[in-house]
Amino acid sequence: MSRRSPTRVSGRLQVHRDGYAFLIAERPVPGMEGDVFIPERALGSAMNGDRATVALTRFGRDGRAEGRVVKVLSRAHPTIVGTFRVMRHHFYVEPSDARVRTWIRIPAELALPPDDLQQDRIGATLPDYSQPEDLDGLIVNAEILEFAERGEQPTGRVIEVLGRPDDFGVDVEIVIRKHHIPHRFPGEALEQARKIPAVIRRQDLGGRRDFRGYDTVTIDGATARDFDDAVWVNRLESGNFALHVHIADVSHYVSPGSPIGREAEIRGNSVYFPDRAVPMLPLELSTGICSLNPQVDRLTMSVVLEINHRGQIVSQEITRGVIRSAERMTYADVHLILDGDDAVRERYAPLVERFEMMRELALILNRLRTRRGSIDFDLPEPLIEFDEFGEMVSIGRSSRNFAHRIIEEFMLIANETVATHIEEAGFESIYRIHEPPDPKRVLDFEEIAAVFGVSLGVRGLQARHSTQTGRGRGDESPPQLIDITPRHYQKLIKKVEGRPEERILTYLMLRSLKQARYSENNRGHFALASPTYTHFTSPIRRYPDLIVHRVLGTLLDHQPAGLHPAKLQKLAAHCSETERRAEDAERELVEWKKINFMASRLGDEFPALVVNTTPFGFFVELEDLFIEGLVALDTLPGGLWSYNEATRKIVANRSRRTFAIGDRVTVCLDRVDPVERKLGFSVVFPERKKT
Repeated sequence: MSRRSPTRVSGRLQVHRDGYAFLIAERPVPGMEGDVFIPERALGSAMNGDRATVALTRFGRDGRAEGRVVKVLSRAHPTIVGTFRVMRHHFYVEPSDARVRTWIRIPAELALPPDDLQQDRIGATLPDYSQPEDLDGLIVNAEILEFAERGEQPTGRVIEVLGRPDDFGVDVEIVIRKHHIPHRFPGEALEQARKIPAVIRRQDLGGRRDFRGYDTVTIDGATARDFDDAVWVNRLESGNFALHVHIADVSHYVSPGSPIGREAEIRGNSVYFPDRAVPMLPLELSTGICSLNPQVDRLTMSVVLEINHRGQIVSQEITRGVIRSAERMTYADVHLILDGDDAVRERYAPLVERFEMMRELALILNRLRTRRGSIDFDLPEPLIEFDEFGEMVSIGRSSRNFAHRIIEEFMLIANETVATHIEEAGFESIYRIHEPPDPKRVLDFEEIAAVFGVSLGVRGLQARHSTQTGRGRGDESPPQLIDITPRHYQKLIKKVEGRPEERILTYLMLRSLKQARYSENNRGHFALASPTYTHFTSPIRRYPDLIVHRVLGTLLDHQPAGLHPAKLQKLAAHCSETERRAEDAERELVEWKKINFMASRLGDEFPALVVNTTPFGFFVELEDLFIEGLVALDTLPGGLWSYNEATRKIVANRSRRTFAIGDRVTVCLDRVDPVERKLGFSVVFPERKKT
């Protein structure tokens, strides 16, 4: 190990279901490539997600490091959700998370949750229980009291009994607890919410601009219950447009340090599952006094803009306001209005001209963003449908229309306006940043894109190459990237539009980019080609937006900035983490529901698209269902098959038949793995098809 190499590294552990782990270092380590590998024997008592210090036991000449855990700095799992097991009169909880490999030992006297801990019974068919043996096979949540030392098991106590594994709704409860999502409001927060008046009082209107005479509307999905934003557009005598974007003034009701404020900060955001939500704010606020419901007065933070025919802002005003929404519109109805549906246009006749002006302005704003290079990734999202009994009946792609684009364009310009206003005032705040992509990821994408005969066309992107060392070992030098802009992505998206491989390449382009995050430092937003951007438009469901509202409040009141940079840094990191947690939980539940939905379809055949190839097989996406699975190499008939890395094709050694990204195939569902939540398919060759 080099003298310059560190001997210890701290970071977050990611444990693989096979037992080994990697430490993701908190800070860059000179000379180290990738993450630190931790063999299973070197994990000690550490679990997946723990923050730990690792002693490096090997630091190779290639930069690869190996280590062992010497200290757990913080625990990721104060509780473990899993299946209660009775084994020879001993009691355990088998974790639902396969990456937490150790069962939790439960002493008999701690197996039954006390009444003050057991909050409710989720399962519809949960039986009565009076002895620990009665819990065998049920899903429980256990608090860890003692973490394992080497060779031992953690000890815990059961604090909740959730129900049977197949009970309706238990899957959601498992995911919530597995990801440690706060889902019950403290009593003091609920008490505070109950005391907030359900109607606007006269004293609340002081210093506010009155927008109640405008036919403002909200436009959301059909199932939405909380309405953060309302909009209004008009054409001025000058020919310019007036745009009003009204956002719920949550900061009027939720102050820092209050019970609701503390809980909102802890949660960071609302979490949305297919059939329910875990809100950031109590329902009295999120669907009540803060929600911009129709035909009632609501307090807002409002952005008032005058925009010319080129999309440029001529004048702006940011003010506290009060509105009365004229209608609760859905994307579907606005789309029908703009599409010329006579019945819907007649129903909303007083607003039809307003929506047509919204469309005109949204097109102008979109053209302006396109000219500056902003990227529009229009990837579909899964849409799960349930019957009247709550059973999943289908999963498809959510439809998008121009009504979605209208709201997107108006929210984008409001967010940019607020971010620029705060930055120019010199106030500390939180920004939504998206940094330029890593050259290695861009090169990986370029290698795949070349198979389809396209490229981002980036200047100065050099391929990795091997250099020989004195030991005769090939080392890879990192790729270099001289110039990349969002316009490179924008042009390629336009080029592949309408081609069979459009969705695949768009998805791979998205994967080549970094994830957007929150930061106290403005570093711009690469994908939007925006030098200054923040989140302001969803304070009911995102805590960073609430922070921005508070900053705006101090500006409007001519008060000094009240947030210290160190506090903002901590909040930005926390909100980025809770956002990732929500995304992981939402994605996991959708995958779980997909697996359960497909379990009854073993042996069925489906038309599919090859979306990725690997050395061990290729992944397909079913054309009629938004579902992916693997066709393993060893399931392909006709002798040996191999993976050609240069062309990224699966090739039959004997017949030279190939499978490539973008190929359309028919597949048969052969395997459903509910533990790893994976689907296994085999290809149905024409000669094998049923007659």
